Amino acid sequence: MTVLPPFENLSFHYVAPVVLSDGTEAVLKVGMEDVGSEVRALRAFGGRGCVRLIDADIERGVMLLERLRPGAVLTSLANEENDVVATSIAASVMRKLWCPPPPGHELLTIDDWEDGAKGFVHLRNRFNGGTGPMPPKIVDYAESLFSELSASASDKVVLHGDLHHDNIVSAEREPWLAIDPKGTIGEPAYDIGAILRNSWMDRHVISDPRRMMKRRIHQFGDLLNLDKRRIRDWGIAQGVLSVIWGIGYEDRNWRPDLGCVEILRGIEVG
Repeated sequence: MTVLPPFENLSFHYVAPVVLSDGTEAVLKVGMEDVGSEVRALRAFGGRGCVRLIDADIERGVMLLERLRPGAVLTSLANEENDVVATSIAASVMRKLWCPPPPGHELLTIDDWEDGAKGFVHLRNRFNGGTGPMPPKIVDYAESLFSELSASASDKVVLHGDLHHDNIVSAEREPWLAIDPKGTIGEPAYDIGAILRNSWMDRHVISDPRRMMKRRIHQFGDLLNLDKRRIRDWGIAQGVLSVIWGIGYEDRNWRPDLGCVEILRGIEVG
C-alpha cells in the first residue's frame, strides 16, 4: 500500500489514508493501545451505520478500514442553529448500530469495561480512597447512579461507547457513518451520554445551554423510544467519568464536563 500524510487532530492512534495495490482507497489505523474491542465491535456492526473493517491484526494493533468520503464530521452541524438536525442524524446512526451481542463475543460489559464503572475505582485508587479535585458528593452520586442504571437495564446491545459528533462522518455508502467505536455491551441509553456532552466547549456561543441539553434529551428519547430520565441519568454518570478520565490523563480541560454534569442534574424530565 501507499501511505499518504496522516489525518489532522490525531490523539491516541496513528491514522492515515492509504491506496492499496489495486487502487482502492482505505484508511490505515495503528493503535497505541489494545484495539481488540474496536475490531470486535466493527465485526459485530458489519458496516451497519458504521465504517467497514477490511482487515485487522489485533496483536500488532493494526486495522485497515473503509475510506469514507466526503468525510466531513458531524461537528460541522453541531451548533445552536443546526443542532436539531445534527441530533436527528446522530439518532439515525445509533438506530442502525445497536445490535444484539453476537454468539461467543468477547466484548466487555460497561460494568467490566475500563472506561465504564472501573473508572470510579481507578480514581479512588489514585487518590488513596479520595476523589482528588472532584467533589466527593458528585462522585458518590454518579457512582451510585451508574450502579442503579446498570442493574435495572433491560435491553443489552453492542454499543459504540464513544459516539459523539467527531465520530460521525459523512459518506457515500450512507449519508453518515460512525467511526472509532470503543465496543462494549450495555443498554442503548448509555450511548447517548457522550453526545450530550459534545460541543459543550462551544458553550460561549450557546444562548441557553440548559435548554439545548433538555431538548437533546427529549429529541433522542422521542426518536429512539428511550426513557428520557435514563438518558439524563446516564449523561450525569458518564459526565463524571469523563472528568475522571481527564484527570487520569492529566488533561486540565476537564472542568467543562463538570459544568455539563451540573446542567444535567438540574434538568427535570418526565
